[in-house]
Amino acid sequence: MKVLVTGGAGFIGSALIRFLISETDSTIFNLDALTYAAAPGALDSVEENGHYNFIRANICEKDKLRQIFFDVSPDAVIHLAAESHVDRSIDSPSAFIGTNVIGTCNLLEVALEYWSNVGKSKNKEFKFLHVSTDEVYGSLGVEGLFNENSPYKPNSPYSASKASSDHFVRAWNETYNLPTIITNCSNNYGPFQFPEKLIPLMIINGVLYKPLPVYGTGENVRDWLHVDDHARALWSVLCRGKVGQTYNIGGGTEMKNISVVNMICDILDESFSSDNHKPRRELISFVQDRPGHDYRYGIDITKIKNELNWSPQETFKTGLEKTVRWYVKNDDWWKQILDNSYDGGRLGLSNDRNTC
Repeated sequence: MKVLVTGGAGFIGSALIRFLISETDSTIFNLDALTYAAAPGALDSVEENGHYNFIRANICEKDKLRQIFFDVSPDAVIHLAAESHVDRSIDSPSAFIGTNVIGTCNLLEVALEYWSNVGKSKNKEFKFLHVSTDEVYGSLGVEGLFNENSPYKPNSPYSASKASSDHFVRAWNETYNLPTIITNCSNNYGPFQFPEKLIPLMIINGVLYKPLPVYGTGENVRDWLHVDDHARALWSVLCRGKVGQTYNIGGGTEMKNISVVNMICDILDESFSSDNHKPRRELISFVQDRPGHDYRYGIDITKIKNELNWSPQETFKTGLEKTVRWYVKNDDWWKQILDNSYDGGRLGLSNDRNTC
């Protein structure tokens, strides 16, 4: 199988490609624009593999996409290319509309043209897998879980842009019969995640004994999914998922943000502590909350468990311990990012927004 992965140099995309190269016989074509969020070094282990190919391109470049599709002639597309950080979407919503909405529409138009012209009999197994987020469903109260039939109620520019892209993907299946599938995942974590996200930021600040800023009161709840479990799930959906369906992917572990930060502090104190410093929990400070901060996400993964026989292998405890150790061991990786593209500062509270 020839698989075209968009956004394959990013956090989730690179984990997926490492999985596909090591666990399958697929030939991978990684289409990525190499923006700030590309994970340097995340694909070093596969770059010399004969089944791996890199194509630098932006999904907003429609003509270039068309050439790539017809040159590569993929058997499947896994679409991960996206702007993904809620705080950045608050500051610059237009960038999220450009990539997540317009870029996805470009891909759908080109994929349909390709699929129609190469002959549907030749590509009867072709699938377009669109990777999305549970944030499209909005915010939960203290009870209940999101399932595949939950109504869309996005509350941030990021989740609104992803909700829009989901609707376009569904529309291309309903209107043009393009064989699409959608997945909606919970919060990912693991190696090579850009330091602006909660878990890597807390780990890095903890290593450096810097303040640990927690939004609001830290009571917001998220379901956490290890990125390697997510990669396995996406392959299961691509191979065995039904066209036109949606599959929710979660880790089955809901945690308050403050509990996550406390766990990180304790792991660092236990394994990487110094007699010259105080316990890291004392570094925690509560800061102004994110505008429109969703209270709780929870994912019902019954469908993917029952239909595709997938379930997460990592518990949050085992996955978090592995993740903390990876960041401690690979400090040269994140120090390079802090030096060159992100200083660890707060995003999402700017009054000078790049609006539409």
